[in-house]
Amino acid sequence: MGKRDYYEVLEVEKTASAEEIKKAYRKKAIQYHPDRNPGDKEAEEKFKEAAEAYNVLSDPDKRARYDQFGHAGVEGAAGNGGPFGGGFGGGMSMDDIFSMFGNIFGGRGGFGDFASGFGGGGTQASRFRGSDLRVKVKLSLKDISTGVEKKFKLKKYVQCSHCHGTGAEAGSSAETCPTCKGTGTVIRKQQTFLGTMQTRTTCPTCGGEGKVIKQKCKECAGEGIVYGEEVVSVKIPAGVADGMQLSMSGKGNAGKHNGIPGDLLILIEEEPDKELIRDGNDVAYNLLLDFPTAALGGTVEVPTIDSKVKVKIEAGTQPGKILRLRGKGLPDINGYGTGDLLVNVSIYVPEALSKDEKKALETMKESDNFKPSTTVKEKIFKKFRSLFE
Repeated sequence: MGKRDYYEVLEVEKTASAEEIKKAYRKKAIQYHPDRNPGDKEAEEKFKEAAEAYNVLSDPDKRARYDQFGHAGVEGAAGNGGPFGGGFGGGMSMDDIFSMFGNIFGGRGGFGDFASGFGGGGTQASRFRGSDLRVKVKLSLKDISTGVEKKFKLKKYVQCSHCHGTGAEAGSSAETCPTCKGTGTVIRKQQTFLGTMQTRTTCPTCGGEGKVIKQKCKECAGEGIVYGEEVVSVKIPAGVADGMQLSMSGKGNAGKHNGIPGDLLILIEEEPDKELIRDGNDVAYNLLLDFPTAALGGTVEVPTIDSKVKVKIEAGTQPGKILRLRGKGLPDINGYGTGDLLVNVSIYVPEALSKDEKKALETMKESDNFKPSTTVKEKIFKKFRSLFE
């Protein structure tokens, strides 16, 4: 069964104001709330359906797209910029909806602290997480073709060696927070037109850790981290591309009080090559061929990513011809083979001629062999036209 019209779900007109939509959603959310309908799967689905409709219709941009294109206008992006961070289609959790419900009604979930019943509230103390670090690494085509290992000396927050990251001075330790009793959160009650609503928030005393330090470490002032440096070795895989970002888990800033370290994000910056141009996994080279070799044929040397190779030129080679050297490009980062080296043939026309050279060319000019045939004209024009398609 397809999705119902969002206006139909909330039982409002398409001309409904933002306030009318909000009131309609409030009514539906209260009607189908899981606390009022325990174990009722149909009510739970309608609760989700109402939340989805409100998330779209309460956002002016999403509502405009929906009004113009229907569900297709917001499919896969219904939650972008909203509380869900992505499309609905099955990825929507009850905790997401409760969060939105709480934002609207001024509480965590509305009917008491029901969040714990759906895995959303919890009483587990939180751990600090260190921030991520970002570095740029410049790579040549040769680096990219083989993969390379790079070392970085990072200025970052590291674990305090004096207290081993605990933040407590030697001989002392962290104690259970007297405010939240170690849960990391506190519950506050608020009277609303719906009744008493409970909101679970981070404990202001311990910052969500559930513990407090009375005798703080003298080296880190109780933080458990100090500013230092670390040498990190990063293996860059073959086939990466400019703008790609790699991530090394746990190599960012250390988290306070033995918390979770952040990540190291490595941004790839590809250095332009002097002779080769990258095109996906292929590389291209423009061969500027002299006229006699193009006419008579011969052998020329062209550069590859890591060396040079000799290429045979057939007699009568025309400008614009592409010579393909298979396997001389870049490896695919996912292991799906290796690209090619594409050699584009250009013909060099002398800019100045001696008297004898001019005379020789004047003689050759009259020969039919120096006049392009219809077939050659059509072939070159076809390549020219392809540039505009």
